[in-house]
Amino acid sequence: MNILLWHVHGSWTTAFVQGKHRYLVPVNAGRDEWGRGRARTFDWPETVEEVDVGALRPDDVDVVVLQRPEELERVAHLRAPKIYVEHNTPKGDVPHSRHPMADRDDLVVAHVTHFNELFWDTGSARTTVIEHGIVEPAVRWTGELARFAVVTNEPVRRHRVTGTDLMPRFAAVAPLDVYGMGVAGLRMENVTTYDDPPQARMHEAIAQRRAYLHLCRWTSLGLSLIEAMQIGMPVLALATTEAVAAVPPDAGVLSTRVDTLVEAAQWLIDEPEAARRLGERARQVALARYGLDRFLADWDRLLEEETCASR
Repeated sequence: MNILLWHVHGSWTTAFVQGKHRYLVPVNAGRDEWGRGRARTFDWPETVEEVDVGALRPDDVDVVVLQRPEELERVAHLRAPKIYVEHNTPKGDVPHSRHPMADRDDLVVAHVTHFNELFWDTGSARTTVIEHGIVEPAVRWTGELARFAVVTNEPVRRHRVTGTDLMPRFAAVAPLDVYGMGVAGLRMENVTTYDDPPQARMHEAIAQRRAYLHLCRWTSLGLSLIEAMQIGMPVLALATTEAVAAVPPDAGVLSTRVDTLVEAAQWLIDEPEAARRLGERARQVALARYGLDRFLADWDRLLEEETCASR
């Protein structure tokens, strides 16, 4: 099956392209948001091919996987069935947020979490949920460094969304090492940033930290959280959005009371054996729920359903 999709979310796409199909990824000279092509910091298989969208013929593509509303007009010349993947929580007036694909009858909206499906109003459009799956990280937690790992993108611009304003309270307990895109502009005492590191190198680094800190107030389920859990890291997280379903009580500490999380942070610094126990459970849960095989099987079912229905 030939599947066209843009390189939008690197971690999600890395899992998606591990399947049995041929993946056509748009590329342009500037390698900008409309043509990033193959990933440079993730390991992608040879079945991912760079293409010029405009040069594709109607029969070159079996399925189009959309991730942004603007992509629709760029694939208007293709006859293939379309699946719109919704990665994000709604913005603005959340209880009344209308999805950009609401009421469409020519595609299906695939949410990555049940929380997203609940909060987006898609009207009469068909929806489904395919929960995340990831390529299992190669490293395992050691936690010998009494420091916290944070993985987030653009924490300065997004600030309260990513919980950046809460970081100083945890940095007062132990140093924070913050990884991700756009983190270089973050200037805080006891906080060190690592801007857009290669994924494998980042995994090696965070596995040495005592615990994973997830301070996002309003976000879909971050793949970096699942990666940390599969590595075997204990989790400290705000009890918001899908995190409450992803992290059971015996795999970490979740709360909407920040003081509770700060106290738990000190506990994990003081008690590395407790951190180990939580991390072992986190790994067990994440492997069972967010394994790559289940993710790819779920996607194969949806892809087959949509292509068969269009024949």
